[in-house]
Amino acid sequence: MRVLGIDPGIARTGWGVIKVENGKFKVENYGCIETSSKSKVQDRLQEIYKKILNLIKKYSPEEMAIEELFFNTNAKTAFVVGQARGVILLAAGENKLPLAIYTPLQVKIAVTGYGRADKMQIGKMVKTILNLNEIPKPDDTADALAVGLTHLFSRRIGDKS
Repeated sequence: MRVLGIDPGIARTGWGVIKVENGKFKVENYGCIETSSKSKVQDRLQEIYKKILNLIKKYSPEEMAIEELFFNTNAKTAFVVGQARGVILLAAGENKLPLAIYTPLQVKIAVTGYGRADKMQIGKMVKTILNLNEIPKPDDTADALAVGLTHLFSRRIGDKS
């Protein structure tokens, strides 16, 4: 099983590809799609869309997991992040990629066991669980890997039983 985990954003969209082999997690790759605030929104959305399509083509994930939007006080930011999330969902749909959606709370609990975990705690647990040499940066990348792990945990993939 190979899953593409996504932490959506307009400025930064974190992504991570995790594969399960013989009950063990293996990170295939991870990174962050960054768009310029100087670009038009439609150009930024198109860039995210094209790069997600390229990731799907390159890694052939069997499923995608994406984080649900967390609405804070800035509605304008929430709308544009929702648009970024929309083009990511479109890319998944066009490729008939099964999709799972997780709230930030679900991700925090799955990865750290604590619903109020901060970014550093999430990063440390991602590093530990995936046996990485360092915490993935930026935080969006670590969050994307955490989303992927949440999906794999929820499907009980990786269990030896």
